[in-house]
Amino acid sequence: MSLVIKDLTKKYAQQLAVNHISFTAKKGEILGFLGPNGAGKSTTMKIATCYLPPTAGTVTVCGYDVQTHPLEVRQKIGYLPEHNPLYLDMYVREYLQFMGKLYGLQGQHLQQRSKDMIALCGLEREQHKLLGALSKGYRQRVGLAQAFIHDPEVLILDEPTTGLDPNQILEIRQVIKQMSKDKTVVFSTHIMQEVKALCDRVVIINLGQIVADKPIQELALQEEQRIIVEVATPITEIALAELQGLAEKLVIELIDLQKVRIRATQATDIRPLVSQWAMQQQLPLIEMRKEETTLEKVFYELTR
Repeated sequence: MSLVIKDLTKKYAQQLAVNHISFTAKKGEILGFLGPNGAGKSTTMKIATCYLPPTAGTVTVCGYDVQTHPLEVRQKIGYLPEHNPLYLDMYVREYLQFMGKLYGLQGQHLQQRSKDMIALCGLEREQHKLLGALSKGYRQRVGLAQAFIHDPEVLILDEPTTGLDPNQILEIRQVIKQMSKDKTVVFSTHIMQEVKALCDRVVIINLGQIVADKPIQELALQEEQRIIVEVATPITEIALAELQGLAEKLVIELIDLQKVRIRATQATDIRPLVSQWAMQQQLPLIEMRKEETTLEKVFYELTR
């Protein structure tokens, strides 16, 4: 595994920011690291990139422990923090070469890596501009380029598309996809479309603890069936009990005397069963429709 986090804990005075969390990320995987504000995402990322020491637990990157081998870890990791720190009085190419030198790149290799990153991140037209003159979208591209300049095995990106317009988000998404072909990418975001478009797996953290760690396909299956059923006459308690017994793990919410919401996590469509129930209970159907369920709602259910 490229990244292994085991029993990680971080305390700030009396505040427990990260509470004994464990997860891994492997080569070729894009891992979405999600959670509400204050959940512990950025703290975890800062520990993994040697910016903060853990209170307890271990983090290893490509076999190197962040506490005992921080220099080796920094060589293996490319990091774009939430607030992209740039030297605004430097030019794009100058800045990338400066960052490359910090990682020990020299001579022709440094020149080639700078050229490659400028091409990969779509910075050809901007390479001779001051960073302070760039739009936020292009500054994010520069941030991605500096994170990748030394060809790291692991990329950690903290909300790389925050504040970007839809066109810029699509462009940054393509850059991340290109970068991730033979790398490990861990990125946090609040944008569920990004999760669906990019992630192979998702880890969700809430109040410092992991509440989900699943492949994106399994998380998508948690998008429950939600069905609104309205009938012409009031629904009796006996009829409600019969409805509850139609399938396992149904959640029945009585909206009013003649309308219910049915939530089901099973894969099979329960509408034929509901239709049969209405006929048996002599409840004429006025309406039966699916209510859309999204990853946003799954996220809400897990973190509320």
